[in-house]
Formats: sequence, C-alpha cells, structure tokens
Amino acid sequence: MSANYSEDSIRSLDWDEHIRLRPGMYIGKLGDGSSPDDGIYVLIKEIIDNSIDEFIMGFGRTIDVTIDEKQVTIRDYGRGIPLGKVVDCVSRINTGAKYDNKVFKKTVGLNGVGTKAVNALSSHFTIQSVREGKTKIARFEGGTLVEDRDEEPNNGRKGTRVTFIPDQEIFGSYRYINDHIEKLLWNYVFLNRGLTINFNGNRLFAENGLRDLLSRNIDTPISYPVIHIQEEDLEFAITHSATQYSEEYFSFVNGQHTTQGGTHQNAFREALTKTIREFYKKDFDANDIKTSIIVALSIRVQEPVFESQTKTKLGSHSMEPGGQSVRNYVIDIVKRRLDNYLHMNPDTAEALLRKILQSEKERKDMASIKKLAKERVKKASLHNKKLRDCRIHYNANHERRLETTLFITEGDSASGSITKARDVNTQAVFSLKGKPLNCYGLTKKIVYENEEFNLLQAALNIEESLEDLRYNNIVIATDADVDGMHIRLLLITFFLQFFPDLVRNGHLYILQTPLFRVRNKKTTHYCYSEQEKRNAVKKLQGKPEITRFKGLGEISPDEFGAFIGKNIRLDPVLLRKNGSTKEMLEFYMGKNTPQRQNFIIENLRVDLDAVEN
Repeated sequence: MSANYSEDSIRSLDWDEHIRLRPGMYIGKLGDGSSPDDGIYVLIKEIIDNSIDEFIMGFGRTIDVTIDEKQVTIRDYGRGIPLGKVVDCVSRINTGAKYDNKVFKKTVGLNGVGTKAVNALSSHFTIQSVREGKTKIARFEGGTLVEDRDEEPNNGRKGTRVTFIPDQEIFGSYRYINDHIEKLLWNYVFLNRGLTINFNGNRLFAENGLRDLLSRNIDTPISYPVIHIQEEDLEFAITHSATQYSEEYFSFVNGQHTTQGGTHQNAFREALTKTIREFYKKDFDANDIKTSIIVALSIRVQEPVFESQTKTKLGSHSMEPGGQSVRNYVIDIVKRRLDNYLHMNPDTAEALLRKILQSEKERKDMASIKKLAKERVKKASLHNKKLRDCRIHYNANHERRLETTLFITEGDSASGSITKARDVNTQAVFSLKGKPLNCYGLTKKIVYENEEFNLLQAALNIEESLEDLRYNNIVIATDADVDGMHIRLLLITFFLQFFPDLVRNGHLYILQTPLFRVRNKKTTHYCYSEQEKRNAVKKLQGKPEITRFKGLGEISPDEFGAFIGKNIRLDPVLLRKNGSTKEMLEFYMGKNTPQRQNFIIENLRVDLDAVEN
C-alpha cells in the first residue's frame, strides 16, 4: 500500500539540512580518504579554490595549509571577506562575490555553494576574516552558528583563515593520506606561477608552470625535451614517453583538475593531430600521434560550465558568454605556436617524427594480433564468466559513477562470494584463472596475445584512452597469503608496465579483508590486525569465539557484504616521487635474483629484530 501523499509530505529544508541529507550532490562520493576524489579532499579543495581566486585577482601570494590529524586549517593573505558578510558567505546558499565578473574573473567557484558545503559537512567550522585592521570570527557546529564576534584593533595580516573538521557522523571513519593532498597542492602551484603553498611546514613552489608539472610526474625516459607553450588563457606542455604506451593528460580548467577532460581537451587533441599532419605533410593515423604522448593542459574560461558540482569535465563551448568558441581558440593557438616551435627546433621535430613512425610500425605489426584479440573478446563477451558486470559505469554521466568498482579476484570461491554480496548497480567482478603472467619487460603485444590480459583490458575499456575507463576503482582482491601477495604484485606490474596513468590517477587499490572474526552470542567484531583482535577480545570479555580467515573463499557472502559496502577498507596503490617506475619494476620483477634475495633477507632480519624487541 502506498503512503498518503498530502501537504504534510512536502518539506522545506534549511540550507545545511539539505547538504547534510544529500552530500553527494555537492561533493561527489563520501569515501574514507583512500581515494583522491573522496569527499574529505573535496572539502579542502573548495576552501583553497577561494584562496586561489584571490591570488588570480592579484591578492595574496602565499597560502598556509596545516592538517593536524582530522583538523584542517587554511590561511590566505588575500583581501579578506567583507566583515559584514562573513556569516552569510559560509551559511547562506547563493551568496558570494563570484557572481560579479568585475570582482572575480575566470575563477572556479561560481555557484556560491562550496564553502557552505564544507561548513554543513563539518562537526566544527571556524572562519576568520582580517580586513582594514579589524577581524570577524564566526564559529559553527554541524552547520549551526554558535559564535559570532568582532575584534578590533587587529594588527594581523589581512586575509581569511578557515579551520574545519569533517563530521564523522557523515564521513564515518576516515583518514587523510598526505600523498593525495600533496598532489592536489602541487597542481595549484604548477598552475599559478608565483604562488607559494606551505603544507605542514614544507614549501611548495614551481618556477616553470606546466613544464615543472611534467618533470615531477614523468618517471620514464622521454623521446624529446618537453615543449612548453603559454599564451593568454592557454598553457600546455607536451612530450612523448620512450617506453610507455598509453596517452596521458593532466588537464585543468581555471585551476580545476578536469580528470574527465571535456571540450578543451577534445579541441587540443584535434589541434595536435591537425598541426602535426600539416607540419610533416603526411596523413598520419591519429593513434600513431597520440600513442605514448604526455600532456599538461590548462585553460581559463569565463563562467565555465562543468558537467557536475565536482567539476571533473568541462562542458563549456565558449571562452566567455557569447564569445569565441573553446575549440577555435585552442586550435588557433596550438596550430600557430606548435608549428612555429617545430620549425625553430629541428632536432625536436626530428625526434617527434621518429617516435610517430615507431608507433606506426608497431601498430601495423600488431594489426593482425589486435584483430584476433578483439574477436576473442567479442566471442567471450557472449558467455564471459570472467566478468560479472554492473549496471552503472564511470564513463557515463550518472550521479553514482564515482562509486563504480571492479574487483579483480582469484579463484571461483572468492569471486563467487563477492559476486553474491556486491551491489549489482556499481560493483563488477573479474575472476582470474590463476596467477597472471609476469609481464615485466614485455611489449604491448603481450596484452593482446595473453587471453587474460586481453579480457581485462577490454573489461576496463582502456585500450585507446583512460577517458573511456568503465570503473573508477580497480580493486585487487586476493588472499593475504604468499600466493595472494604474488598475484597482487603481478597485477600491479601489468598496470605499471602498460597503464601507469591508471595508477598515477589514483584508480588502483588493494582490498583489505579481515583476518579474524571475534564474537559472542550478542556481538561480532571483524578484525584486520592482531591489535584489533586483542581490542575486540578485551571488549567482549570472557572467552569469545575467534575465527582466523585463511582466504577470501572462507568468508560467506553474507559476511562479505560488510567488507565491500559502506565500510569497505581500501589501500591505494601510490606512485611516489622517489625513484622511477622502471627501476622499481626491474628490481622486484626483473632477473636480478641475488640482489632481491639479499634485500629480502636484510629486511626480514630488521622486522624480526623489531618483533623480538
């Protein structure tokens, strides 16, 4: 029987109630901090975006960011919010200065929601504005104003300070991962030359813009020196990797990382292909030009239109309302400036040509293999037991696209349990037959010749570009024993060897599953470590039943639902800037057995000493 629909069914929510009730509308997914697009990082970004907008307008060259456990403090030295509007700017929807194009031009924050969302989703939120020798301080708890005071005189530097703690009632148990935060902050300094960000006492500064971005992020040999071009509202830097195969973009609009690209990125790819064909007077296949390319691209647009509140894909077609199209603007600059650069730098032009011809030769050599591989995929998809797909995908414009997950499992029992427990809308399962091949040092040809790799590549839909990726999270779900660890290493090797941008962009994870179940007749605790087990035993007192899970197949589907749902624990696979991927893979997966054996023995000895002490 349906509920009675009457006047009593209609509710009006306060600004903060609506944000707390539907946080996904404002910050995407919540998450626990393991993914760079989790909500706690979006909150940081929303506050920093306001400070960046001040910098762009010429006010404040330094931003201080401090994170102490769960408390975040962000201080800029811009103009400071007008004191009489401080409370309204952080608690009244559609209030702000970003609507006035004379005050803020080509900024990210345009809809007056960002700071309010941070306030509403924080258990504690304090904002202080220093302006004209006076200061205003407002303090909120759960979006409710609890303190509002003026102080004068104030001798501090003008600007704005925001301190907040994300609300655990909404975000659950979460943690900040410094690698994710540092990557976010580095992007800000790469895109805003002259800006300094101090993060927990460390100074972040970039002198050469997007050239520095590529230098910091490329860890493979390159085919020619980075080409770096900047003009008015467009800046780009490009090169080709000498060893990796995929096309990789670091794409930005008004400082916002557009991980899904959009109209500016599409226009750049079109312009690049057209310019290179005309310069070399040869009708190259577009894929031969794009294979192995690494691009950093930044454009500034007035009043940009994004496809969602999280702003990961540009939808604007004009540089400003009623103005020149994004496509024509990008094509004009790329064609003119890149063509000039290649004429003035013949050594680079020659190296670029060699790279394109090499890609062309490899593509032709692999054409017959790729054709057979695609036929195998097509045939397998009709009765593919390896992939149990979900209904929603990352490359679709759906409100739950960020939740999309592919679990890569070993063995029928583990994949069966996950398949029965999963959310069929957003979670898919790919089942491995056994241990995958060690592909270190092999060419892309092996991806098509090896049935398992070929089917996995097809399931992910990443053969042509990361833009077509079907799942936001790729989760390796193996047993926590020696065999399981080996499979993890082999899969990570596969992704680093052929799709490093997938790892670099924060899509690859390891699933944590409990080692123990501790329970009595009333309560059950799942424990992920010895310490958690000891704590659970202490809590339950008496003599609770303790079960040691040896493999994923031992965990029933009913239990598995608790480990891959809201409380899922994921360890991100992170690429740190302290050594090249090639060197790392060569050490762990190459044929240097004696060196690796000595390394294991030495580190095992250290671990044993720590246990004994």
